[in-house]
Amino acid sequence: MKTNILDYIDQTQKQIENRIAVVEGDKEILFKKLYRDVKVLGCLLHNKVSGIIRKPIAVYLDKSIEVIASNIGIIYSGNAYMNLDTKTPIQRTNNILDLIQPALVITNNKYVERIDGIWDKSKILNIDLINFEEEKYCQDTLDKVRDTIIDTDPLCIINTSGSTGVPKGVVLNHRSFIDFTEWAIKATGIGKQEIVGSLSPIVFDIYSFELCMLMALGSKIVIIPDAWAAFPVKILELLRDQTVNFIFWVPTIMVNIANMDLLSRIDLSSLKMIWFAGEVFPTKQFNYWREKLTEAKFINLYGPIEITLDCTYYIVERELSDDEPIPIGYVCKNTDVLILNDDNQICEVNEEGELCVRGSSLAMGYYNNPKQTSEAFVQNPLNNSYPEIIYRTGDIAKVNELGEIMFLGRKDTLIKHLGYRIELAEIEHIIINTLKLVKNGCAVYNYDTKEIVFYYESDKEIAVAEMRKNIGSALPRYMIPNVFRKLDELPRNTNGKIDRLKLREMISDTN
Repeated sequence: MKTNILDYIDQTQKQIENRIAVVEGDKEILFKKLYRDVKVLGCLLHNKVSGIIRKPIAVYLDKSIEVIASNIGIIYSGNAYMNLDTKTPIQRTNNILDLIQPALVITNNKYVERIDGIWDKSKILNIDLINFEEEKYCQDTLDKVRDTIIDTDPLCIINTSGSTGVPKGVVLNHRSFIDFTEWAIKATGIGKQEIVGSLSPIVFDIYSFELCMLMALGSKIVIIPDAWAAFPVKILELLRDQTVNFIFWVPTIMVNIANMDLLSRIDLSSLKMIWFAGEVFPTKQFNYWREKLTEAKFINLYGPIEITLDCTYYIVERELSDDEPIPIGYVCKNTDVLILNDDNQICEVNEEGELCVRGSSLAMGYYNNPKQTSEAFVQNPLNNSYPEIIYRTGDIAKVNELGEIMFLGRKDTLIKHLGYRIELAEIEHIIINTLKLVKNGCAVYNYDTKEIVFYYESDKEIAVAEMRKNIGSALPRYMIPNVFRKLDELPRNTNGKIDRLKLREMISDTN
């Protein structure tokens, strides 16, 4: 029985040490060298943090071989990795570091001055200064650390949008990743010959699963540069040239590829396994992919970050009309989904309710944030006999006549946009309270056009370009509203609060 995610790589590397582990542009690294480098880094980190274990260590690097080595090295040191987005505004990064208080930040020559400006220099490790060829590692130290780690210890922290303007750090443990990986191998058929086209940012949970595939299956990771997101032709050419056979993507770019009919121009016959998650994949564009890649297996997955990747899946085997939504399907092993109505009772067939989750896939909560943890991770209302935590997703779902779970939309202001989990209240907080750009405002999501719309009141006229520029100094690009609409007065409900429902109706009226 595996109690540590490293149990995988210790077994796998002996069989594949001379195979390529990671490809990054014109660089590549063999499993043999990667395995040695992560042990060297594990020992260095252990000494650097004076033997501290079970604490976060942050990584501030672009997606690269060094990131993968750093993440696995952190695990070897007995700690949890927390990847940071180098493209996000530095103030937001500072907010994350202030909340999480990592034991160390790993960076490189490119970013060391930036991090030095917001973090204690003694708690920064410049990976470019490590000579991995000359450094030694102590196996006894690594073994002693491994003996102290159990399966419910934290593996990583993934930051998600928070309503107060400070992201929340979701704590995920070894057991939840082991369970998901074991389920994925048995239920979907992924094996030891996977070549992964890695597109997701390192702050996504999808990337963390790709890391698990590397360790558990010896999968080769082909890194797709972040800057290529706007150049789908280059991405597909890379998939073709590297004979990639597995992708796990957010649908946004897949929709663009379908709309541009790129699969007619570029041969991707090597692609056999296509997973997608993070947002709704419009069925018309999905059917295009399915028509062009008839030998591939398509799997729709669903789950917020608090559920360790995903808790439901749907292997698309039946025909779906262009106007028929793709089901999110059935529960993954060792996970249970409860769809509860307003009375906290299980919904009947086709009755809509809030999707709640229980099982080993649940996150451990939000790091250094007990208040928000207690609000989202609550006692199962169906169980009064013993403590049992469920996570209330805020998503509305139902079970159809075929027994398939169908995703219907959001209950509150938490959305998925471009694959990112976003709290609309954080956008409002930053624009109104931090930047003080407007007197009042409300962010609403247009599910039809996949746009964030910001309604606001202001005593002065503000150019949209100026608004975007100011917001971009405090929020990452994917959180900047797509549409700005100035109103003389925001609609209010009977309690005097901004009427979000009315604003959503106003969006519908203008579509």
